[in-house]
Amino acid sequence: MSSVPPPAPAPAPPVSVVGIGADGWDGLPEASRRVLREAEVLIGGDRQLWLVPTDTCLGARVTWPHRLRESVPGLIAAHEGRRIAVLASGDPMFHGIGRTLAETIGADRIHVLPHPSSVSYACARLSWPLEDVETVTLVGRPLASLTAALHDRRRLLVLSANRHTPGRVAELLREKGYGGSRMRVLEQLGGPYERIVDGTAATWDDAVRLDALNVVAVDCVRDPDALRLGAVPGLPDEAYEHDGQLTKRYVRAATLAALAPAPGELLWDVGGGSGSIGIEWMRAHRTCRAIAVEKHPERADRIARNTLALGVPKLRIVTGPAPEALAGLPTPDAVFIGGGLTAPGLLDACWAALPPGGRLVANTVTLESEALLAQWYARHGGELIRLAVAQAVPVGGFTGWRQAMPVTQWSVTKGTEQG
Repeated sequence: MSSVPPPAPAPAPPVSVVGIGADGWDGLPEASRRVLREAEVLIGGDRQLWLVPTDTCLGARVTWPHRLRESVPGLIAAHEGRRIAVLASGDPMFHGIGRTLAETIGADRIHVLPHPSSVSYACARLSWPLEDVETVTLVGRPLASLTAALHDRRRLLVLSANRHTPGRVAELLREKGYGGSRMRVLEQLGGPYERIVDGTAATWDDAVRLDALNVVAVDCVRDPDALRLGAVPGLPDEAYEHDGQLTKRYVRAATLAALAPAPGELLWDVGGGSGSIGIEWMRAHRTCRAIAVEKHPERADRIARNTLALGVPKLRIVTGPAPEALAGLPTPDAVFIGGGLTAPGLLDACWAALPPGGRLVANTVTLESEALLAQWYARHGGELIRLAVAQAVPVGGFTGWRQAMPVTQWSVTKGTEQG
């Protein structure tokens, strides 16, 4: 007699993620209201939960703990089998809790009902085309994150952490040579207490009482004497604090071209020096990641200062000698070796760490390291080039060329058959 398999367990009900704005319950569509009325558990921040009426939404109310991301799986599991509704500000999938839920409990477990985001409201109030505006969030992120987005005549929307954020933004703009930028703080967007406070970074009044729920709109205006930082690799050398250990501007641009950063990729910058290669790798796209490995503590500290000054505070710094310091690091998409090539086992360790399709670029100015690169070139192929840069300098009453030390560069992509 054949046995009948037991029925499969019923799938857990999806976790509904409901966006809500400053207009509260009145601004919700009926689909969102119905989900909240039927929910057995309502999870959110104090402000979102307060916007939902207690007489029609009878579910148990749970506020997020302080360490939100780590607590999500356990909190959802504690209410497994019940109808859960998570409240979020605006659009849950735009710098919101929706992403955290998708990454921790699975995208197939959530059902998102969005509300217009604060960015959509801000662009509507300012008549700014949404596709032409760059958004930077300072919620849980360092103020320096804004620096890389500063370009003359660029429009920015800054998501504030609290009522003090606009003053901090104004201070950063002044420090970076953008004091003439117009700033508008848009408060409680979409709600009955909506307000816009207008001013400039140079004259911003920190005494003005602002609401915690605000977005800062910035019309970037660069001061005439401010250092101009472009959007492509090859920033001016004077943009960096350094002790001479700096890949110079034109060689740096050629090096980044060989490394070819793409969104989401991870770079190992081995022998970080001043951090310029890792920094400009991360400036290439907001999702690019980099780890700088530097054995000298004072240089590692200098790299940290440069990351803040140039707007990539998420660059990770590992202090220690390579190859030992490379152990346990996440797999890179590309490796740059700017120093210490002759250290025993360094090239072998970097090569072994690369997956098929990964890129390696190494620069040197010494004959000993050049000989080593020639050996690896003979073994693995790639491209071996010499970069020579000369600058025009005064020679008496005339002008002549001053040659910098030539740089030998090996670049290669690891094939599937290469170990």
